[in-house]
Amino acid sequence: MKYNFLLLILLPLVSLNAQESDQKLTDSLQKLDQVFINTKVIFGSKYVAQNRSGSAYYISPKELDKFGYSDINRVLRTVPGVSIYEEDGYGLRPNISLRGTSPERSAKISIMEDGVLISPAPYSAPAAYYFPSIARMQAVEILKGSSQIQYGPFTTGGAINLVSTQIPNTFKGSLKSSFGSFNTHQTHLKIGDSKSQFGYSLDYLKNNSKGFKDLLNDLNTGFDKNDIVAKFRLNSSESAKYQQALTFKFQYSDEVSNETYLGLTQSDFNLSPFLRYAASQKDQMTNKHQQFLLTHEINFSNFLKVTTSGYYNGFARNWYKLNDVVFNGDVVKIASILNHPTVYDSHMDIIRGDSNSDADALLVKANNREYVSKGIQTKLDFHWNGEQIFHDLEIGLRYHYDEEDRFQWKDAYNMTNGQMNLTTAAERGSDANRISSAKAFAGSVLYKLKYKNLTLSPGIRYEDLQLQRENFGSDDPNRVGTNRSIRDNYVAVFIPGIGMNYKFNNQTSVFAGIHKGFSPPGNTPGQKAEESINYEIGSRFNFKGLRGELVGFYNDYSNLLGSDLAASGGTGSLDQFNAGEVSVKGLELLLNYDLMEKNSTFSMPITFGYTLTDATFENNFGSDEDLWGEVENGDELPYIAKHQFNASISLEHSKFELHLNGRQNGAFRTTAGTETINETNGIASNFIVDFSGKYHIKNNLSITGMVINMLDHTYAVSKVPAGFRPGHPFGIYGGIEFRF
Repeated sequence: MKYNFLLLILLPLVSLNAQESDQKLTDSLQKLDQVFINTKVIFGSKYVAQNRSGSAYYISPKELDKFGYSDINRVLRTVPGVSIYEEDGYGLRPNISLRGTSPERSAKISIMEDGVLISPAPYSAPAAYYFPSIARMQAVEILKGSSQIQYGPFTTGGAINLVSTQIPNTFKGSLKSSFGSFNTHQTHLKIGDSKSQFGYSLDYLKNNSKGFKDLLNDLNTGFDKNDIVAKFRLNSSESAKYQQALTFKFQYSDEVSNETYLGLTQSDFNLSPFLRYAASQKDQMTNKHQQFLLTHEINFSNFLKVTTSGYYNGFARNWYKLNDVVFNGDVVKIASILNHPTVYDSHMDIIRGDSNSDADALLVKANNREYVSKGIQTKLDFHWNGEQIFHDLEIGLRYHYDEEDRFQWKDAYNMTNGQMNLTTAAERGSDANRISSAKAFAGSVLYKLKYKNLTLSPGIRYEDLQLQRENFGSDDPNRVGTNRSIRDNYVAVFIPGIGMNYKFNNQTSVFAGIHKGFSPPGNTPGQKAEESINYEIGSRFNFKGLRGELVGFYNDYSNLLGSDLAASGGTGSLDQFNAGEVSVKGLELLLNYDLMEKNSTFSMPITFGYTLTDATFENNFGSDEDLWGEVENGDELPYIAKHQFNASISLEHSKFELHLNGRQNGAFRTTAGTETINETNGIASNFIVDFSGKYHIKNNLSITGMVINMLDHTYAVSKVPAGFRPGHPFGIYGGIEFRF
């Protein structure tokens, strides 16, 4: 029976017994309250995450501070069940998968900041070309399993909530600044305070680098990003009948990154992995993002609380990048050229700058888009209890609108002595001129019943979607509607789920769940949504100081949807296609132990995480544009590593901290198949070690240091969008941290 492997999860229950008193549990909870985050969160603390009736993980402020990563990929690799493939080496646009969902542009998971959907257009164009800066976050919450149905629309893999800097209870602030390899610089300033009825916080982050790739004439291949967040809170007096708070948040960021879709051929990567081809010299991403968020909270009593948020997210971007190469009238996309360089050897000579070209040989696409995401959501939390029973009812409602406005064109260049020269400036809107939009109403009900040591959490979600695409055509830049065409799709679905948690004692619990997985379809009329039935069973345990979690999961897709993204080698139409039945099963293991738990001066915590993901197609089909290749029953899914693990060890003292982290990124396929993974069909595994340290000169002043890729391992991270791409090489960074 295909679920038998889940029985292995129950093994940790053997020989575990009660050793801690209720008082010790209370003391532990009091300590956790020091880093408890109160508003716009899923969990708010490790204690709450560890007691949910489903798999959940909370990355605390202390954990984020250990390495001070500005790369979300490095942060999330510590969490079992999370799969990632990198692209630019800095985590600007991550590709994240939870439990085997398609990772391309993190388009199949619900990404939130402060409890609000943050992808540019989560329903109509969910590919996350914007991702919030992890360096300004106070905590990260990852939810997998049955109770994630509160946080749609994507309910198959899970949800990630990024918690930005909270308004502090008293006046405090900090200044962090670091500098290092590749002229990389980061400055982070934050300050805030609270009075009896007013609070505020201000947050400024600047992050820039010259980049680690080599482009002719030493051109900049890095990025420059600014991020500002301001929060203001008004709250009622302590004597008010109903405690209320009104919080306004404003966020703005801008980015200029000299990043390209153009990678390297296999032979060029093996010879010079950090090379950038001459034909990428004009490639550049520019974008701006802003968020307005107004949240009202009211406590009608100790048992009833209502939280309502209105939000607006705006994102404008133009990724100006090489898209096609023309030789003797043969127009070929760069992904095809890089995949078959000997077939298109003349095209490759132009890309490398080794030969001069005719006019209009290099077609550079202005991938210009504007996004809007706005809505209002409210959550009612009502709880009551009896002698040995506790009830909690959460009702959530959300009305949401988002759109993606594509207004794109392709300029044409020639190549002369390695330099690109503009030969034809295209008409704006001549390549794509359309608006995709979505109107969505969502409602969820989650009921939690706790009786003695048993917790049950049944719930249901409802999604009602109206998806539309309005295409004005390539000859109507003013959008007068001469050749306008409209297509629509409508979906309404109920998404049920139930979770269970049973606590044997203060050391051991078991949890399980089953829920329906859902991912919205595209706007093609009649296209069905992605659906699955998902199961999990797991155990949390503490045996003589060894704390851990072991989970088994099985996702049974009846209809997996693939997306035609340029980021994964497709045409970039964003149209979805049916990939049919897929089976994803796996194991997640997390262990924590302090080697010096009884030492009052030092602590030496160690962690180990492992993820097994076995994802296979259960039918035959052929995907458009060779996105996944020709698929046969039993083929493994591309872009998902089967094995990966992460291990860390720290030495902590009141005067200093030393942290060492090693992670094994397993090999993964770039086309579906069953044969052994090699350079032709996939990306090889790699083992990367990072190090960080702090020396506390005073209570409020510290010196910081970090080494990325300590062993200076050269490795490939992906072959998409077009060709091999390298991971971050050896880099060393130092800085100061001042707290006040």
